[in-house]
Order: sequence, then C-alpha cells, then structure tokens
Amino acid sequence: MKLPIGFYLRENTLTIAKELIGKFIYTNMNGEITGGMIVETEAYIGPEDRGSHAFEGRRTAKNDTMYQAGGVVYMYICYGIHDMLNIVTGLEGSSHAILIRAVEPTIGIKLMQFRRGDVPLKRLCKGPGSLAKALGLNKSHDQTSLTGNLLWIEDEGLKIKQGNIIASPRVGLSCPEPYLSIPWRFTLFGNSFVSK
Repeated sequence: MKLPIGFYLRENTLTIAKELIGKFIYTNMNGEITGGMIVETEAYIGPEDRGSHAFEGRRTAKNDTMYQAGGVVYMYICYGIHDMLNIVTGLEGSSHAILIRAVEPTIGIKLMQFRRGDVPLKRLCKGPGSLAKALGLNKSHDQTSLTGNLLWIEDEGLKIKQGNIIASPRVGLSCPEPYLSIPWRFTLFGNSFVSK
C-alpha cells in the first residue's frame, strides 16, 4: 500500500526516518519497475541542523525543494557526480529532509545492474549515489511527488522490531559538534546492504 501524504507531512523527521526502515521504494520508468526495501536513512532537520542544506534558513534555487510540503523528493548532486535522493518531510517551510542511503533490491534487479554497470548485487543500491542511479533517478526528478506513479514508497506490512533499527552518527559530514556525532542515521541491524 502506497504511503499516504499524511505520513510525510508530520514534523517529527527522526520518527519518519526510523519508520522508513523496512518500507519499500519503487520507480516506474517507461513501464519498468525497480526498487527494494529501505535499509538506511539519515535525517536532516533544518534550519537548526548544521549538517542540513537549509541551516539557518538558507534558501537557494538548489535547495528550494526542501521548503515544500512533505511528500516530494529533493534531488541534489554531490561532488558534481552523484545524484542524491531525499524525502522532504513536514509542513511547507519546514525544510526537513531524509536522505535514503541504502536499499536492498527486490525487483527489477537486471535493469538496475544495467544502469549501474553490472555491479555485484550487494553493491547495487549500497550508498545514496548508487541507489539513485540504480533506480534511474537524477536531478531532473527533483520535486517529484511520492503520491504519483513515477516514484513512491509502500508499506508492505513488514514489521521491523525497534531493537533492530540502529541509530548512529551520519556519514561524511564536516560540521561541528554536536551535529557531527548526533545519532540521526538509522540502519537495519545485520543487513548486508547497509552502506557502512
């Protein structure tokens, strides 16, 4: 069942980031579906979060999507190379987002391998740049609604025990404490598709 818009409009981004673990994300590009189970997320809570693109209310043409109402995707390019898939949450103007860092692929694996250059299954959607490429997503998909038929997230009834969701510091940040070490990254314990 596709997640309703109300799931994304809540203001508690940390709760949503945890609840996304065990949900399934899909893309439908030209009638071909690819996707899998979300196993790693990171929360970014603007404007107070020094790790966020919206820290101190910064608003530019590049990050403007973060200020939309929850339920759309914020795509940006990291290091001029990697497309990064983020889920916008909260009410309009909140500027909260959740980076999807890793997915366990379940459908459309051959197409995802073609997009990624025939990499091994375990590396197919491991890391945010890799999973976006595998799902066929890029900067042009910025602002895509998660209620449509191009990109969406489903609750397939998989029950993840709270004890199996591990909180740890986010990856690759250069901001000062406490934001460098704050445990706003969530992973599924023991899952081999988690990025690090």
